[in-house]
Amino acid sequence: MAMIDLLLSGKLVVWSVDLGDLGVIRDVIGDISANAVSGMAVHDDCKLRFLELKAKRTYRFIVYKIEEKTKEVVVEKVGEPTESYDDFAASLPENECRYAVYDFDFVTEENCQKSKIVFIAWSPDMSRVRSKMIYASSKERFKRELDGIQVELQATDPTEMGLDVIKSRAN
Repeated sequence: MAMIDLLLSGKLVVWSVDLGDLGVIRDVIGDISANAVSGMAVHDDCKLRFLELKAKRTYRFIVYKIEEKTKEVVVEKVGEPTESYDDFAASLPENECRYAVYDFDFVTEENCQKSKIVFIAWSPDMSRVRSKMIYASSKERFKRELDGIQVELQATDPTEMGLDVIKSRAN
């Protein structure tokens, strides 16, 4: 195992990787450098669906994925307003990275009904190193396209994005 420190989007990112993955990491760093100049493309549908969630509450959640071949963020799944948090959590793959937004409804201590849009960067420990690096390096660029995010979470396992965690961050 080796530790690798990278400065991505102005933040220090540390990965623990197998030495056999160093070739992949070299390739990804080359891809990241290319994306730093050109930017990761964001499909128009990503922004449109987000605006529908934010303004019209048409969806409970949206799951986004990066198409590595086209270097573009696309919508993978949308959840209907009647779907639950458990439906949302089940839509995230257990060994692949994703971005997601979740429309979280809750009641404050003052008994007021509120809603916050939560952005989740899902990067499970079991996902590929290349995928983790691409998602980490593209996150800030993608978030800038989604105006109106109120809470942000980084999760590597389901306990880091449970309803209790979201509610504590939303207050």
